[in-house]
Amino acid sequence: MFAFGFDPLYIALTLVGLPLMFLPQMWVKRTYNVFKNQPARAGLTGAQVAQQMLSNNGITNVKVEETLGELSDHYSPAEHVVRLSPDNYRGTSIAAATIAAHEVGHAIQHAKGYWPVVLRGQLAPAFGLSSQLGPLVFTAALMLNLFMGLSPDLAIPLAVIGITLFGLSVVFHLVTLPVEIDASARAMVALKAHHYLTTQELPGAKKVLTAAAMTYVSVALYSLLQLSYYVMRLSQLQRSNE
Repeated sequence: MFAFGFDPLYIALTLVGLPLMFLPQMWVKRTYNVFKNQPARAGLTGAQVAQQMLSNNGITNVKVEETLGELSDHYSPAEHVVRLSPDNYRGTSIAAATIAAHEVGHAIQHAKGYWPVVLRGQLAPAFGLSSQLGPLVFTAALMLNLFMGLSPDLAIPLAVIGITLFGLSVVFHLVTLPVEIDASARAMVALKAHHYLTTQELPGAKKVLTAAAMTYVSVALYSLLQLSYYVMRLSQLQRSNE
């Protein structure tokens, strides 16, 4: 059995994972920069689009605020706040309207009790711990067995605990996909129905949302690859100690 640093399978996972993680980030930034510089004909700022969408959906307890950074836009369900980065809060571009509409899409999900959002919220408290602790526990089990002779009777259950913990974070990433896709769908409906963007501008909005969605898809895929790797290594551990 190989140590992680010299495991060909782990190296292959890394080689696949690096472009899988970074290329979508480059894509979304490039797409955003293109449409950030294309003014929308309606002339509304992202903040105005967000406020109108909230009002149109009868949501009165959510504020719209400006936040620092680029592409730092998000909806905080705990604080009932849609936060938009300066370019999107003040800007009147296609990208500003699109991203504002997407974030309000999340606020609408929470207001309507969209079940994937509810499930994601339940998983969120354990996500950070499970995504970090799971791989550490799994690695410790394999290293202790390999280098310190830890009994398989102890190493295997410890590895299973690590995989289970990491599996929670994988579920979180998978649940995030329908949440993001649904928020984008709600955004596109609003952008068209309320004429925040013209028919000619809507394809640009779709490009922005598609690029953003791919970042979540890539994270979910990479987490599945990691989980598959851990399961294969557990299988190797079980076979080598039979």
